[in-house]
Amino acid sequence: MPNLTTKQRYAIPRQPMIEQDALERAQNFEEVNLGYTIELAMEEAERCLRCKNPTCVAGCPVSVKIPEFITMIAEGKFAEAAAILKEDNALPAVCGRVCPQEEQCEAVCIVNKKGKSVAIGNLERFAADWERQQNQLRTPELKPKSGKKVAIVGGGPAGLSCAGDLIQMGHDVTVFEALHEIGGVLIYGIPEFRLPKDIVKAEVDALQTLGVEFVTNYVVGLTETIEELQSRFDAIFIGVGAGLPYFLNIPGEHLNGVYSANEFLTRVNLMKAYSFPKTDTPMLNLVGKNVAVFGGGNTAMDAVRTSLRLGAKRAMILYRRTKAEMPARVEEIHHAEQEGVEFVFLVAPLEFVGDEQGWLKHVKVQKMELGEPDASGRRKPVPIKDAIENIEIDAAIIAIGNGSNPIISQTTKDLKVNKWGNILVDDETMKTNIRGMFAGGDIVTGGATVILAMGAGRKAAKAINEYLANTENW
Repeated sequence: MPNLTTKQRYAIPRQPMIEQDALERAQNFEEVNLGYTIELAMEEAERCLRCKNPTCVAGCPVSVKIPEFITMIAEGKFAEAAAILKEDNALPAVCGRVCPQEEQCEAVCIVNKKGKSVAIGNLERFAADWERQQNQLRTPELKPKSGKKVAIVGGGPAGLSCAGDLIQMGHDVTVFEALHEIGGVLIYGIPEFRLPKDIVKAEVDALQTLGVEFVTNYVVGLTETIEELQSRFDAIFIGVGAGLPYFLNIPGEHLNGVYSANEFLTRVNLMKAYSFPKTDTPMLNLVGKNVAVFGGGNTAMDAVRTSLRLGAKRAMILYRRTKAEMPARVEEIHHAEQEGVEFVFLVAPLEFVGDEQGWLKHVKVQKMELGEPDASGRRKPVPIKDAIENIEIDAAIIAIGNGSNPIISQTTKDLKVNKWGNILVDDETMKTNIRGMFAGGDIVTGGATVILAMGAGRKAAKAINEYLANTENW
């Protein structure tokens, strides 16, 4: 395509992502978004204005060189595009699928001023997928070995991003993971139809090829303490996430059929219930049942859409505000609606009620209306007097957020945490109050996004590299 004027670029419409049919995909766990063709990717890439001061880069937590990789796609140089991506992002195929670009890089895209932003996330996915599918994976050049060893505690996005940078800096890196699969939330939290496991495995394999060592089924704090790790490693990064589920704290949560979203999604993912009947987990017999998910975030969308695919007769979201206040990505809400998920707004759960055998039968809910905004900026739900009803359900999934697992803080002497159990760090270096120990991701911020965790991992890697070069000044 010849060089285009700015006006001509603005005139190109945003290219939609190809998707599975909604009714078909609601019955399977295959990926919903099918990606761009080469033609669609090159057409979309031409929409980029190649700004001299790209605001999109500033909006990216890992500072990907966005105009540069998009230019390569427009010119048909897909391997080069993937290489540019990997300079700053250890998991581009993952981020192209689950990163909330609409709130970050795409939100500040200049094209937004006169139309829809460039589909940066879709193009990132295209480049990463093309490289993998064509078996043209490039191994970045590694700096000479430093002789220093770094322990990464947690094999999720923060830990993997940190590991990817440190291995390229010449340090030996070992990642310790409590579960038996590397990936953290990418593996046990996000469902197959949104992020296929083979995509995560390919990204992890690429890090292993660079020399990152992975140790699974290893609970740091129990298998080995931080203090013991310090005797073997020159620096430590803690990226264990926020995997302690919050509950509603209402009567009846002990009943059979009430799950946390963490437990529910982990069982589906790690026990591969998504490939039923080839594999299954005895906990999740949802065929023909009424399922209610409590919450309005991305995890709630993942849980309710998974319930639908596991055979639920009625898959519902119960949320105490309205659709406008839901924190989930617009795309996830839209996909759920297309697939037949029911949304019940302005209700708050009061009690789970079961039968004599201890099985859940219905939930008692309080009808709400919206009042003034609260601390989050969203209008606060207020109970409507005497407006209480029962909703028949066979299973309830609680998806209202997570806290910090206390194992690290309880077994690490003098480690400073806040009142929620999140590790306290220096915002610039991610260092904790313990010498040689750094932390980042959800264990620091509380539950957030994959890309923000990766950004923290990269920031920590830079600081760890500086620390290892001159420990006396730290």
